[in-house]
Amino acid sequence: MTRPLLITDCDEVLLHMVGHFADWLDEAHQVHFDVGAGKFDKAFTDRRTGNLLEDTQVWSLLGGFFREEMHRQTLVPGAVEALGRIGEIADIVVLTNLGDEAHGWRVDQLAGHGIHHQVVCNRGGKGVPVQSLRQGRPAAVFVDDLAVHHSSVAKHAPDVWRLHMIAEPRVASVVPPAEDAHARIDEWGVAADWILERLKEQA
Repeated sequence: MTRPLLITDCDEVLLHMVGHFADWLDEAHQVHFDVGAGKFDKAFTDRRTGNLLEDTQVWSLLGGFFREEMHRQTLVPGAVEALGRIGEIADIVVLTNLGDEAHGWRVDQLAGHGIHHQVVCNRGGKGVPVQSLRQGRPAAVFVDDLAVHHSSVAKHAPDVWRLHMIAEPRVASVVPPAEDAHARIDEWGVAADWILERLKEQA
């Protein structure tokens, strides 16, 4: 019998990224990242000039972080234990918005933290890949920190349960629950219970 499925994001769901990205920007690029700003486009300031960074500069720096600094990322408390519980009844896929060139980096990175599950790379909205992954499954849950992906999944795979999670407290405190998510839970111990209930009730 086909098992239910958990589809989970990685950054700020399984692994902390934002705080480590901010540290690296300050150390290596003299850029201040206001983690609690709430609005990504107004959060990055060049400390040498006082100017906000352009979007293209921010995306370039993000790319540099994932190419060179993924070793900085740390495990979100409770993530491994929660995946262990969920993995007893469901398959697990990590759906990460990194290019295909980063697939091996992410697989190795997660394995180093004791997470050994299928990794799927993606660009753009996650609704279409979630719809594809969900096919033939009795039930599926999607977990992500970004509201835009919950909206995408709600559009393309509306029968998938959607859990909004932000593991970084400074971001979680200023970002409201995603309108297109079914629930918002920022701690894995509670989230695992919610996910298991959803998977079991439709399995």
